[in-house]
Amino acid sequence: MKLPTTPEGWAIHLSKLVRAFHDAHGSPRFPIKVADIAIEYSRNVFPDAPITKVGGIDLTRKFEGMLMPIDSGTGEWGIIYNSAITSKGRINFTLAHELGHYLLHRHRSPDGIRCSSRDMGDWRSEHGQIESQANTFASFLLMPLDDFRQQTDGQKFDMDLVRHLSDRYEVSVTAAILKWLGITSQRAMIVVSRDGFIDWTWSSERLFKSGIYYAARQQTVELPSQSLAALRVDDAAARAGIMHKKGVWKGEEDVFEMTIYSPKNEMTVTLLIYPNDGPDRFHGRREPDDVGIDDTYERFMGARLPEGRD
Repeated sequence: MKLPTTPEGWAIHLSKLVRAFHDAHGSPRFPIKVADIAIEYSRNVFPDAPITKVGGIDLTRKFEGMLMPIDSGTGEWGIIYNSAITSKGRINFTLAHELGHYLLHRHRSPDGIRCSSRDMGDWRSEHGQIESQANTFASFLLMPLDDFRQQTDGQKFDMDLVRHLSDRYEVSVTAAILKWLGITSQRAMIVVSRDGFIDWTWSSERLFKSGIYYAARQQTVELPSQSLAALRVDDAAARAGIMHKKGVWKGEEDVFEMTIYSPKNEMTVTLLIYPNDGPDRFHGRREPDDVGIDDTYERFMGARLPEGRD
């Protein structure tokens, strides 16, 4: 059997196996159990290089997870998350991300790969590109497009739906929003901030073509003073959202803002919805500016996916 070579190909390949297994046993398809897949699949398909360790170990705060050789000469591998992480969604995405490294990159990185949020946010370096590929794999494996579209098509995309997606796929709210931004025809943006400043943003394709994004990786950008993210209003009110007149957020349009605070991760996740009748100012290939998948995981890590988190 010819094996896949791309992140999407690997994710679709494994998703088909998972779906067939659960259909045969009548068990729930989601959330995907990455640890079980990693051990069983690698043992059967790559017996000379199986994954024999899946779990958390004590890493410095800088690192989210890692792909590591178990012992020199045995061929065995481990996929690891930082044991300081307590969010199930963040752990699940991290393990999927590291499984992506195992399938795609272990031959070029025999000493393993350590993954930080900053690494995953830098798509312009060679290391950043492999992090992007691992994030793409994790996104497609944990949130297959067929099911994701079933859950979101015809639905108002709000924080209640985001929470549903986060629970269904056991990913962070950040990862769920990034997945939606990658397929939606709406003009929308995620803004992740810390301590009153924007850490990173990601715009949907249509909004990006309107020229609306923040270059937060290149310069210090303070949160708009009138935004829900800056005002830290009541959590329920922040999730319900508010319509801002033009001039609060970037762009000359009214913007609807919804926000979730995550004291545990010391971050704020904001979703901005712009009017759909805005203009496309340019066309052509998108060049990431300040991508961040903090989730990867939880930015598609906590992050990003340009990563990945809640």
